[in-house]
Amino acid sequence: MTSETITAASAGTWQLGDLTVNRIGFGAMRLTANGDGTPSDRDRAISVLRRAVELGVNHIDTAAFYFSPLRSANELINRALAPYPDDLVITTKVGPGRDPSGAWLPLAAPEQLRGQVEENLRQLGRDHLDVVNLRVHGTDSIAERFGALADLRDAGLIRHLGISNVRPHHLAEAQAIAPVVCVQNQFGIGDRLQAGRDRDEFLRTCGEQGIAFVPFFAIAGAGREAGTSGTENDELLSVARAHGASAAQVRVAWTLHRGPHVLAIPGTGNPDHLAANVAAGALRFSEDELARLESVHQRGG
Repeated sequence: MTSETITAASAGTWQLGDLTVNRIGFGAMRLTANGDGTPSDRDRAISVLRRAVELGVNHIDTAAFYFSPLRSANELINRALAPYPDDLVITTKVGPGRDPSGAWLPLAAPEQLRGQVEENLRQLGRDHLDVVNLRVHGTDSIAERFGALADLRDAGLIRHLGISNVRPHHLAEAQAIAPVVCVQNQFGIGDRLQAGRDRDEFLRTCGEQGIAFVPFFAIAGAGREAGTSGTENDELLSVARAHGASAAQVRVAWTLHRGPHVLAIPGTGNPDHLAANVAAGALRFSEDELARLESVHQRGG
C-alpha cells in the first residue's frame, strides 16, 4: 500500500475524556536510542515528531523515564513541537523511575508521584498534563498511588487519568477513586495471555465501559523492547501481501480492528517507518482475513 497521502485520520477518532484523538498515535520510546543502544540522531528524531503531526498524529505517548545517555523523549517533544498544537494530546506515565545512569529505581511511593508529574511538566514545558497513566508492576493494590494522582488531578496538574500494565482488578480499584480514560497494556497478535488471564477479555471489558485500550509492543510482541525476531507467520504474511502491506502494518491494523476504543501508538525514529505506521490505520480486512488472523492469534502468533 502507498503511504504518502494517508494520514492518522484514516483510522477514525476516540475520546480520552473530553479530548478527541485520532486512533493512530505515536509512541516516543524509540526516539531516544537506536536499536543497538547508541543515542539517536537528535535532528532526525525532531523531524520524525514534526512529520508525525503533519500526518495528523495528535496523540503522543511518552514518559520522563524514556531517555538514553544523550536524549530525553520529553525534551525532544518539547523542542520539536512547542508551542503545541491545540489538538495535540500528550500522554505520559509515572510510577517507574531511573537514575541518571539509566538504572531502574523502585516504583515511586505515593508521596513521590508529585515530583514525577512535575518532572514531566518541566521537560515538556506544560502547565498541566493531558493524560497521566499510573504504570504498575505486579498485582498489589494501586489505591494509594492512584489516589495520589487523583489529588493532583483535583489540583489542576493533570486533566485525565489512566493506568498501564494492569490487571482487571486494578481497573475496578482505580475507578472507585476517579474516572479512568485509558488502559495501556501489552497486546498484539498471538499475545493473548497475561499470567493465565485472557487479554482479549480485558480489552472487551474496557470497550464496554467506554475506556480506551492502548496496546504497547503490538508490533514487537514477545520481543518487547528488543523488537521483532525477524520471523513471521505465513498466514499473516499472506494477508500482508494481499494488501501490499508489511507484517508490521498488519499487526498495527489488526489491533485497531479489535474495537473502536483501541488506540495504536507504534513508535519509531525512522521517518519511512512512521509513514508506514500511520498508513496502517487505513487497512481494512475482510471477514475471511480477520478469521485467518484470529486463528494466528489464538495459536499464539
